[in-house]
Amino acid sequence: MVLYLLRGAFILLAASVTMLYLLPFQQDQELNFEQVVLMLGITLGITMAVIAADWMTGRRKLSAMSGIFLGLIVGLVVAYALGFVVDLIVRIAAPEQREFADLMRGVKVFIGLVTCYLGISLIIQTKDDFRFVIPYVEFNKQIRGSRPILLDTSVIIDGRILDIVEARFLQEQIIVPKFVLHELQTIADSGDKLKRVRGRRGMDILRQLQENQLIDVLIDETDAEGSGVDQKLVTKAQNISARIMTNDYNLNKIATLRGVDVMNINDLVKAVQPVVLPGESMTVKVAKAGEGTGQGVGYLDDGTMVVIENARSQIGQEVLLIVTSTLQTSAGRMIFGRLSDPESHHATD
Repeated sequence: MVLYLLRGAFILLAASVTMLYLLPFQQDQELNFEQVVLMLGITLGITMAVIAADWMTGRRKLSAMSGIFLGLIVGLVVAYALGFVVDLIVRIAAPEQREFADLMRGVKVFIGLVTCYLGISLIIQTKDDFRFVIPYVEFNKQIRGSRPILLDTSVIIDGRILDIVEARFLQEQIIVPKFVLHELQTIADSGDKLKRVRGRRGMDILRQLQENQLIDVLIDETDAEGSGVDQKLVTKAQNISARIMTNDYNLNKIATLRGVDVMNINDLVKAVQPVVLPGESMTVKVAKAGEGTGQGVGYLDDGTMVVIENARSQIGQEVLLIVTSTLQTSAGRMIFGRLSDPESHHATD
C-alpha cells in the first residue's frame, strides 16, 4: 500500500514540476501548446517507465520508516552528483542562453525526483539484505517477546495445540494463512479415507480454536511468495516477524535454516511427560502390516504410528494392546506395543 502511494505521489510531483517549468516558456511564447503537451507526455512516459522497471524487480513490504529516510538521503546525494554533470552540459552546450539554463534546472529537479524515488524503493525492497552491504545497519527490530504464531497444517491436524491453549500456555495471536486453510480443505476432500478423516479432524480443531475465548485466531487472506505451502509459510513468517508452530520435521529444518523461530510440538512433548507410558493399555485399529514378522501398524487420531506385535492377522479391526515403549523425536512419536490377552481384546469392523 505504501509503495502504491509513493508511486502515485511520484507521478503527481513529476507532472507538477514539469508544468511549473514549462508554463513560463509558454507564456513568453517560446513554446507553443503542442510542445508543452509533448514534453509533459515525455515526462509522464519516463515516469511510468521508471515505475514499471521498479515494479518488475519485485515488491517487499515496508516495515521501517528508516528505509524511507535512508533512501531519500541516497537519492539526494546521487542527484547532487548528477547536478554537476548537468551544469557541465549547460556550460559546454549553451553558456550564454539563459532560457536553456533555466530549462536544465528543471531537468535537475526531475533527476532529483527520479533518484529519490529509486533510492527509497531500493531500500524498501532490499531492507532485509541491506545489513550485508553496510554492516550494523538494521531495519527490523529483533523481537524477543510476544510474537504472532503461524500454524502449519500438520499441527492443526495433530490437535494437541487445543490442549496447549486450554492449559493457558499460549497467549500470542494465532494466524492461519489462507494457503494453509486451502491445504487443509484439500486433505479433507481427499479420496483417501485416512487423509479425509485427518483433514476433517483438522477442520474441527480449527473451528474449536476459533471459538475458544482464551486465544485470538486470525485467518490471514494475504498470500506469500513461494512454490509450496512450506516455503510460503516461512516467507510470511519472515515478513511479519512471526514464529511457526509445526510438528513437520522438514519444515522445522527449512525454517531454522532461514532464521525463522519454530515451535515444534514434538519437542514440547519430548520435554514433558509422554502421553502414554509403558504398561498402559489402549485401543487402536490395525491399518496395515508392519515391516517386522507378524507386526501390525495402526494410527492414533493425531497421526501417531503404533506398531503392534503379532497383530498382522487383525488388519481392519480394533485391538486392545499393552504399550511396551515409546519413541519421541523431532520427526514425530512412535508407540510400540503387544496384544493384550486374547480374552481381553475385542475386534470390530
